[in-house]
Amino acid sequence: MSEPVTPRPALSCADDYDPDSMPVEKAREVIARYLSPVTTMERVNVRAALGRVLARDVISPLDVPAHDNSAMDGYAVRHADLVTDGEVTLNIAGSSFAGAPFPGVVGAGEAIRIMTGGVVPAGADTIVMQEHATASGDRVVIGKGHRRGQNLRKAGEDLAAGQVALARGRALRPADIGLVSSLGIGEVPVYRRLRVAFFSTGDELVSIGSRPGPGQLFDSNRYTIYGMLKRLDCELIDMGVVRDDPAALERAFREAAAAADVVVTSGGVSVGEADFVRDLLRRMGEVVFWKIAMKPGRPLAYGRIGGAHFFGLPGNPVSVMVTFYQFVREALLRLAGREPVSPVPTFRVPCVSNLTKVPGRTEFQRGILERHADGAWRVRVTGEQGSGILRSMSEANCFIVLPADQGDVAPGALVEVQLLEGIV
Repeated sequence: MSEPVTPRPALSCADDYDPDSMPVEKAREVIARYLSPVTTMERVNVRAALGRVLARDVISPLDVPAHDNSAMDGYAVRHADLVTDGEVTLNIAGSSFAGAPFPGVVGAGEAIRIMTGGVVPAGADTIVMQEHATASGDRVVIGKGHRRGQNLRKAGEDLAAGQVALARGRALRPADIGLVSSLGIGEVPVYRRLRVAFFSTGDELVSIGSRPGPGQLFDSNRYTIYGMLKRLDCELIDMGVVRDDPAALERAFREAAAAADVVVTSGGVSVGEADFVRDLLRRMGEVVFWKIAMKPGRPLAYGRIGGAHFFGLPGNPVSVMVTFYQFVREALLRLAGREPVSPVPTFRVPCVSNLTKVPGRTEFQRGILERHADGAWRVRVTGEQGSGILRSMSEANCFIVLPADQGDVAPGALVEVQLLEGIV
C-alpha cells in the first residue's frame, strides 16, 4: 500500500557503524536515508484540512488586502494639504467605512472620515488618526508632523496576486486555514494520510476487558502508541495483541506490511528465546539496525518488510515512548510529506536533582521543568527512572537529555532539556 520506493544503496560495514549499538544521531541519519514521502494527493474542504500536509503550493489569486485601506480610525487626507508648522483646517467631504467606501475623489482642502479597514478613497495618500485631529461639525483641524503614507495599508501588502501564500509540505495550522479562507479558496490539495499498522507482541499481554491470568498484565503499549500516532494525524490500523508464535507473527507482519506504509510493534526485539521479531524481520525483509546506544530504549529495530517501513519498539512502556519520540515521530513526519522537519529543539537550564549516569549511552531522563519564585526556570527528575515506570512519562513535561560521554550530574549543573509539549 506504500508509495514507489526510491532505490538506495544498501548499508554496509563501510558506513562505519556497529549495528549492535548505534549512536542516537547516527541512527537518525541512517533512517532518513530510507524515507521516501508519500506522493498521492487528494483535495479536501478547507474545514477538513487542519493538520493535513499541503501537496502543492497555495497561490494567492488576489491581492491581500484587495485595496489600499486604513490601519486606524481617523481621516484620509492629501499629504500636500498638510502643513509643516502650525495647523490646517480641512472640510469633511464624506466617510469611508469597511464595506461602504467613499465613492468620490478627495479634492484639495478636503478630508474623509475613515474607519479601520475602510478603503482609502482616490486622491488621499495619508491617514491621520483621530487622536491627532479635532473635528467640529463638517470641519477638522489637523496639526503638524504627519508623514506621507502613514497608517495606510497598501493593496497586496500581505500577499500579492500570484504570490505563494503557503508552501508545499506545510502542515496546516489554524492560522493557515484562516489565510486560505481569506483568499476565497474552499479546497486545498493535500497528501493522503500515512497508513500505520501497529500491534503488541507477547503471551503475557491481555487487552482491556479481559481478566489477566497468572503472570499476565494489561497491554498499555498499544494504547500509548495509538495516542502518539493519533497526534500525528495518521490513518491507523490497530491489529491488537499478537502472541509469541512464529507463524502468528509472520502472518501479522505480512498483513500489516500489505495494508500500511509503516508497521510499528512493541516487544519482541530484545535478546530472548521468545523474541522472534528480529529473526522474522531478517527473513521477510531488511534489517538496518536493532540496538541503539541509548537509555531507555536500547533494543530498537528498524528495517523494511516489502514496501513498508518497520519500527520494532521495546516492550517496556517508557522505552516505547522515548524511542517513538526520538526516532519514529520524525520519520513519520518525513514520510507524510512534511517539509522541513526540524529536530525538536533543546535548551540548557540548571538541574536541581542529582543525576546518576554511566558514560557510554545517551540518556533521556524524565523531567519536570518549572519556574521558581525567583523567576528562573529549573528542571528536576520525576523520581525513579526505571523503563517500566509509565507514571514517570505521565508526570513529565520534558526529557533531560544527557549525551553519551556525560557522567553524573551534580545539583545546579546545566543540562539539555527537550520539551514534550508540542511533540506529544
